[in-house]
Amino acid sequence: MLLAVVTACTAPLTGILSAGVLLTKAGDAEGESGTGWDAGGSAADIPATMLAAYKKASRLVVRHVPACRGMSWPVLAGIAKVESHHASGRAISKNGDIRPRILGVLLNGSGAGGNTTVFPDTDNGRWDGTAAGERAVGPFQFLPSTWASTGRDGNSDKERDPHNAFDAALGAAVYLCGRGRDLTKSSQLRAAIFQYNRSSTYVANVSGWISQYRAAASTAPGGPGLPKATGRARTVLAAALSQRGARYSWGGGGTGGRSYGHCCSPSGKSGARIKGYDCSGLTMYAFARVGITLPRTAAAQARRGTRIPASRGHGALRPGDLVFFGYAPGRDATIYHVGIYAGNGQMINAARPGTVVRLDPVTAMPGYAGGARVL
Repeated sequence: MLLAVVTACTAPLTGILSAGVLLTKAGDAEGESGTGWDAGGSAADIPATMLAAYKKASRLVVRHVPACRGMSWPVLAGIAKVESHHASGRAISKNGDIRPRILGVLLNGSGAGGNTTVFPDTDNGRWDGTAAGERAVGPFQFLPSTWASTGRDGNSDKERDPHNAFDAALGAAVYLCGRGRDLTKSSQLRAAIFQYNRSSTYVANVSGWISQYRAAASTAPGGPGLPKATGRARTVLAAALSQRGARYSWGGGGTGGRSYGHCCSPSGKSGARIKGYDCSGLTMYAFARVGITLPRTAAAQARRGTRIPASRGHGALRPGDLVFFGYAPGRDATIYHVGIYAGNGQMINAARPGTVVRLDPVTAMPGYAGGARVL
């Protein structure tokens, strides 16, 4: 019953496993080992080490495929988003090792997970844990047979491990580049994605995530300064920005400021000793500074003030507006997240467990559901 009173301010798992590969359950490891999630805000749903692996692979791939053009981290992020949700739920060490390992279903033609073809074992269980057949492995879901020819050492430890973020990302970059594609051309990018998984639905899904991550990269914090706000909007923004660096706490925060969250976060990790804010707790705090009391959940906050439909685009937002994200377009009951629009395409955001309050691009989270003008 406790979960019913707390808003889930975290990115939805849309797109995960759409390639038809089911992952085995492997516990509830939260975020990364000691490093937390990406605090820079380039893309709110990508762990920092995973993002570093994508960026490094996009730089190194020309050493392996000199004729390749246009490889960028959003391309790799789009693939990894669909294949494993960026290794969600696993611990990711700074050197890129991912534990527990990410293993797909046994591809024995049983029909489980959509597999109808038998893939004989090629690695004697070295990467997929079984000699009875093949499983897709790692954050990019390579078959061991493909990894044998495509795998690369991305972290310079003299190993090629598909369960290492840096190795897997570089291997994926090499595979997508083929013999020397120009990925700046949409037709060649689509061909590369189709090679990865021969499904038009898969290509469309990955392409959508690539577009989102490209937008996030182009509007990352560090660009133009925030616009000058006046009156109550200025007070709300200043209050929210004063909390930058406060830790995310699921169910934490409110009109009085930071507080300890409830026992359970969406990932199952206790937040009882984390003092900070979740998304709606942060907005409650900021708007209380101008005498406005907001409801506790993001979906309820969408019913306050003047609604700004998503169809009007981000350009309809003004500094100080609430900005929402939902699972289903046009259905406010599915809203799962709220931030405060700060101008220049950015929002003040308490994104998810493992993050801190920070500036993020509005495009960094999926399911844009418009805004609300409360001021």
